[in-house]
Amino acid sequence: MNYLQIDNLTKSYGIRLLFTDISFTVNEGEKIGLIAKNGTGKTTLLRIIAGEEAPDSGSVILRSGVRMGYLPQQPAFPADSTPQSIADSFADDDERQQFIRLLTQMELTDMQAPVENMSGGQRKRLALAQVIARNPQLLILDEPTNHLDINTVEWLENYLSRSRMTLLMVTHDRYFLDRVTNRIIEIDRSAIFSYDGNYDYYLRRRAERIEAMGAELARVRNTLRKEQDWMSRQPQARAGKARFRINQFYDLKERSRLNLEENNVRIGTESTYIGNKIFEAHNISKAFGDKVILRDFSYVFARYDKVGIVGHNGVGKSTFIKMLMGMVAPDSGRFDVGETVRFGYYSQEGISFDKSKKVIDAVTEFAEDIELREGVRLSPMQFLQHFLFSVPDQQKYIHTLSGGELCRLHLATVLMRRPNFLILDEPTNDLDIVTLGILEEYLASFKGCVIVISHDRFFLDSIVDHLFVMSGDGLIRDFPGSYSDYRAYLRSQAQEASAKTPAKAPAKTRTAQRPPRLTYKEQQELAALEKSMEKMNEEKSKLEAIFNGTAETSEDISALATRYAALKDELDEAELRWLELSEKGSAS
Repeated sequence: MNYLQIDNLTKSYGIRLLFTDISFTVNEGEKIGLIAKNGTGKTTLLRIIAGEEAPDSGSVILRSGVRMGYLPQQPAFPADSTPQSIADSFADDDERQQFIRLLTQMELTDMQAPVENMSGGQRKRLALAQVIARNPQLLILDEPTNHLDINTVEWLENYLSRSRMTLLMVTHDRYFLDRVTNRIIEIDRSAIFSYDGNYDYYLRRRAERIEAMGAELARVRNTLRKEQDWMSRQPQARAGKARFRINQFYDLKERSRLNLEENNVRIGTESTYIGNKIFEAHNISKAFGDKVILRDFSYVFARYDKVGIVGHNGVGKSTFIKMLMGMVAPDSGRFDVGETVRFGYYSQEGISFDKSKKVIDAVTEFAEDIELREGVRLSPMQFLQHFLFSVPDQQKYIHTLSGGELCRLHLATVLMRRPNFLILDEPTNDLDIVTLGILEEYLASFKGCVIVISHDRFFLDSIVDHLFVMSGDGLIRDFPGSYSDYRAYLRSQAQEASAKTPAKAPAKTRTAQRPPRLTYKEQQELAALEKSMEKMNEEKSKLEAIFNGTAETSEDISALATRYAALKDELDEAELRWLELSEKGSAS
């Protein structure tokens, strides 16, 4: 069944043409990824389909009766909103319960938290729950993974891949595209190309398409040379069959103008020399009230160290980076930085240009010329062209730039100083897939140190040698390997733990086998913990069954969500105490 019909859609801003006469359909059950370079109209197309913006020409036809939901890149909420006030705005009781279930699954359980105080990741989770809870048949998502932590990205990935909703989305997350989509639509050179398959299939077929277009262009230009010779030899007045040949000549001439060159970002800067002493952290601790970010952290960075930082939203990843940069002071401990270290810091918060200035001003205020590498220097105008800012684009005011253009400009101002220690906080937000690939290649061969926070698993796998895993308890665990290695390790650990879980045994047997180092009182506490943890896990499973829709309840979902959040805290504390007692008992 056809849900959505796009017919001959054209959109431009002034002389800038985004797409022209594009047509495609979205059918029931399809999960479509929309791919294009920054600035070529992905977000604009979604806004037109959602009715947020008008096209220059063409039509968008939504099948009668089809419910559509739309998630913009930057969700907006009414002033003074809380999750509870948004829940109360649902007229349908089932949708309200579904909204609260989704929030619980995404671990957003404080129903009274002011939205204005929420992080970008929390706001994105709230907006996702709000749009999905209305049970749209066609769901349109603009960069749904931006600002989410990896666990939530993986939850959303699993949810959408299992869902029957028809999906049209823009995302730069390549694993997400691979595992969710069954069709890719690409905007390229103002036209639409469709591929039935996931992202990996699209890459192969696109390469074949570009190769075929190259061969066809060579044939057209070869034929044009022959026709040009014929045209120059014939008299001006022609009729009959000659007129057809003349028209064919002009058609060939137009087709020969196709430009197949890929206009991509060129990162040609080289890092400055970095010495043997890089960066050392000695017994660093940091807390904000009861929230512990770091507890006695020490680490010595090696030359060319490439580290990824992963963990839930709110565990302190960005704070950790700001401490390394000297932007936040530790409570105790010290940092020693080598004399040759030159930091380059990229973050969404760092995009703080004076928006009343022009693009060219953002570079010239730092330097009148830029050294790419020893002996090679560029003017600011030349350097910006490497980051896809044409000479006319450089005269644009910064406040007119798209999110992707701002990110490219920020990246340019970071790399122009030739840093040898790059610290990147969520660099993948708002960069298109092609630019991400180029950045990955640059970082993989970068002759310096790299620390990166990212929810983009493909990006992490491409760059890092090991991970700092932050679990929110103030400890950082150093895992050797990529993010995919880490996830495989967690799965294997879970499988081993499940295989080793003994069958239920009488309490007396467990007590008799308990190691002798535990006191009698501790033995009693351990036995009681095991019983209470068993009950808590049973209650947790029942609540999760309700939230997942596999069990019914007459109780208030909001109250159950509050209980679920408290239960998780109780279970965490009980498991921590159980682990302490178990380790003490096994120390003999």
